[in-house]
Amino acid sequence: MTIHPEIAKILSTLPAPDGSPLNPAAMRTGEAAQVAPLEGRLPQHAVEDLTAETPSGEVPVRIYTPAEADAYGLLVYVHGGAFFLGSLDTHDHVARSLAKETGYKVVSVGYRLAPEAAFPAGLDDCYGVLRWAAEHGGSLKWDGKNLAIAGDSSGGNFVAAVAAKAHDDGFPHLTHQVLFYPSLDLDFDVDRYASLRENAEGYGLETAGLLPFNSSYLESGADPADPLVSPIKRADLAGLPPALIITAEFDPLRDEGELYGQRLADAGVNTTVSRYAGANHGFVQNFSWIPEFYRAFQETGDFLNGRAAQ
Repeated sequence: MTIHPEIAKILSTLPAPDGSPLNPAAMRTGEAAQVAPLEGRLPQHAVEDLTAETPSGEVPVRIYTPAEADAYGLLVYVHGGAFFLGSLDTHDHVARSLAKETGYKVVSVGYRLAPEAAFPAGLDDCYGVLRWAAEHGGSLKWDGKNLAIAGDSSGGNFVAAVAAKAHDDGFPHLTHQVLFYPSLDLDFDVDRYASLRENAEGYGLETAGLLPFNSSYLESGADPADPLVSPIKRADLAGLPPALIITAEFDPLRDEGELYGQRLADAGVNTTVSRYAGANHGFVQNFSWIPEFYRAFQETGDFLNGRAAQ
């Protein structure tokens, strides 16, 4: 299959990479300027900004309640952005769609970003919020049964690392993990995965840009050999929570996500790997207005609620 024509239109307007150094401040400003006005966002029953008190400090969170109910499953959501981009606002539409399609109360995490916050600050924030959500289940009206974590791209990296930390710490409440086109191996040797070569250029995220984009994180002390930095390097995946891994056909990171899914399954973890044809990296954030890609949220709802895939 070829790249979806609507994605191709957007890609054709993007300037070719020129090798210039990244400017994180300018890129964050540019992202913020693209945030949709409040009146254009998917309605929720309630949206509330809070501060989660965690062992790593105070972490901003945004709570999305899709409808009035007596109790909810909880879904902790971790945004992507190569560890130095993204915010509660830039991924607000993703969190809203997740709440709508899952029926869960979504807790979006405003974790600290690299390079200002060195590894493992952002990861610790995400893990701290997961535990905070369970500890505050009463005020969140948690059903006491379903506690999931989801993330896209580098957020998917944090999801896998948080799931591993929760397992190793004996935290019993995490029931599901959802990874959208995750970045799971920060060793960017192009010979490690075929998709790094097959999808190297022309699809938005380019293989040559992986190291520069992740340099803020790596230079803050994140070692690619550490399984908490590259979760695919974890030797024993047994006992981790059931996983849904969504990948994109035209993504350099496609194969590492799919290999991780296979390794989870081989370790006895109930795992679904779903590749979206015609999609590129970032499609859940950037192209979910296309119906066949919005389906990723519906598939997440089916997975979290134990429904057979439609």
